[in-house]
Amino acid sequence: MTTTDLLLSGQRCDASPRWGELADRILDGSKLTREEGLAVLRAPDEQILDLLAAAYRIRLRYHGNSVRLNLLINAKSGICAEDCAYCSQSRVSSADIRRYPLIDREELLRGAQAAVERQATMYCIVIAGRSPKPGELNALCSVVTEIKSRWNIKICVSPGLLNREQANRFKAAGVDRINHNLNTSRGFYNRICSTHSYEDRLATLRAAREAGLELCCGGIIGMGESLEDVVDFSLELGELRPESLPINFLIPIPGTPLENHDDLSPLYCLKVLSLLRFASPPSNLRIAAGRELHLGPLQPLGLFPANSIFVGDYLTTKGQPPEEDYRMIAALGMKVVLDPHS
Repeated sequence: MTTTDLLLSGQRCDASPRWGELADRILDGSKLTREEGLAVLRAPDEQILDLLAAAYRIRLRYHGNSVRLNLLINAKSGICAEDCAYCSQSRVSSADIRRYPLIDREELLRGAQAAVERQATMYCIVIAGRSPKPGELNALCSVVTEIKSRWNIKICVSPGLLNREQANRFKAAGVDRINHNLNTSRGFYNRICSTHSYEDRLATLRAAREAGLELCCGGIIGMGESLEDVVDFSLELGELRPESLPINFLIPIPGTPLENHDDLSPLYCLKVLSLLRFASPPSNLRIAAGRELHLGPLQPLGLFPANSIFVGDYLTTKGQPPEEDYRMIAALGMKVVLDPHS
């Protein structure tokens, strides 16, 4: 009986060898199959520790026993004409959030300094909107150049849709990485957004790659997608091989079309993280928004498949105090990565 047959057989008496054999195969260079991905998500809850142990072996091979910290700043909020159903900043949202244009240079510089002080190796600048306006692009490029001259930190910009010329501008200014998430599977995408397409997102990722930028690309779990959608999304990310892979667990914000979607369990979230580690071994897998809400007291277990978290707040929702993150990492016997270029 093959490893795949064992995974799909439903036999529970030899859980550890089955997940361990899957990890062996992936560490030997094989790719996760769709059937294996579905088996991960359908794994009985009592197998969760065996599953995490297998995922951790892959994490350990590629990323050691360390954790990368990112700090995010919401640099332009709530002024967006797109209709993404999950987003509190979209045109279809009535969520009670702050709305403001691009923040000034000094505030962006203070954010960079805070990132360094919190031991983050990546400073993430996010702006709401379909695509950066010329003035916004100029301002961001200018401040990025200054940040790079003052601090030893990498910079990721999340600017919306990009063409090659815009990507080249960011690269020349010193941006290291572009964030642009797929968010979900190709088949489910039109259920959450109609103002731009899945292909538009792929075109942005291609433009960033062609400009020599690293990719930060992940998505959101819990929007009503099927298990098959989660697996298809994971396999697509595996093919894209982003340097950073952020996974958000939907926060059902009042005033958004998905405000009543709240059916995630901590164990399912851990299975999703394990799936992403199997599907994309080299990527820095980051537990992003929703980890505090959906993993709750099981947050430390998420760092067995994942090797990165945000330290501080998200876009329009709060994270837990950084001191709690530091204590969690230390309690696991893990170390924070301090050199952004390691």
